[in-house]
Amino acid sequence: MLVFSLRQADTLRSRHGRKPTIFPCDLLACKIADSHHIGLNFMRQLFLVLCVYLASTCLDSAFAGSPLSVDDLVSKNIAARGGIDAIHAMQTLRLSGKLLVNQGQIELAFVQSFKRKGKVRQEASVQGMTQVQAYDGKQGWQIDPFGGRKDPEKMADDSSKGMAESVNEFDGALTDWQAKGVVVSYLGTEDVEGTLAHKIKLQRPNADVEYIYLDPDYFLEIRILSQRVEHGVQLAIETNFGDYEKVSGVFIPFSVDVGKKGSSDRQKIVVEKAELNVALDDSMFTFPDVITKK
Repeated sequence: MLVFSLRQADTLRSRHGRKPTIFPCDLLACKIADSHHIGLNFMRQLFLVLCVYLASTCLDSAFAGSPLSVDDLVSKNIAARGGIDAIHAMQTLRLSGKLLVNQGQIELAFVQSFKRKGKVRQEASVQGMTQVQAYDGKQGWQIDPFGGRKDPEKMADDSSKGMAESVNEFDGALTDWQAKGVVVSYLGTEDVEGTLAHKIKLQRPNADVEYIYLDPDYFLEIRILSQRVEHGVQLAIETNFGDYEKVSGVFIPFSVDVGKKGSSDRQKIVVEKAELNVALDDSMFTFPDVITKK
């Protein structure tokens, strides 16, 4: 279809006082002239758009070509938790709340206490009975009235492995990992319930392995999968973390869900109060003296 500019048509009308006669050759010349002018402007704009697009693509490619290293992820995790100084300033941590078992049908009062040098104690109470499990950095022990045992008894090393490793929840498994003698490696990303989390493998000197999953945006732990041997049996314990809150400069998970991988039998800890650097006597972690009844 032939077109011409409105301006040219108006000029013809003003000269002759009537509708002009338009010849195809005139229209073609007008179209060529106008399209040449428009085409040049269009090409200039297109060129500028392409330049901007290519520049942004190059920048994106440059960033995409520099994947995060394990050192980057460890640094981001420590910074996300509050920074190395704030973490090192923690000497004790006491968590109070509730423990939900049997798919939430049973609720127990729960207190978990951590202290530097690998000390941890947890208490679960219901109907006037309190179960105690503790680890003093070397030896684990327990009082289990739910199992009919009211006197403290020492735990086998394999049985206290979980207690020893739970101390890492206080300090962070990745904090000072070199000094702990562990080996860490980055395994890329993996889906964790819809979140493409960063996966880090942590191998302990005793050959136990942990897989730590970091949130891709906040770099806090959202899951830890622990693989260890207890009494000759390979166990895979999955712990999920959530509802982080800042306490005295350090982010603490207020929701902890733990159980064997793939099992529906899980326990959930709901933290209602977290206290840093409270007074905790060493005696509460050590095996108590047993008074023999006469």
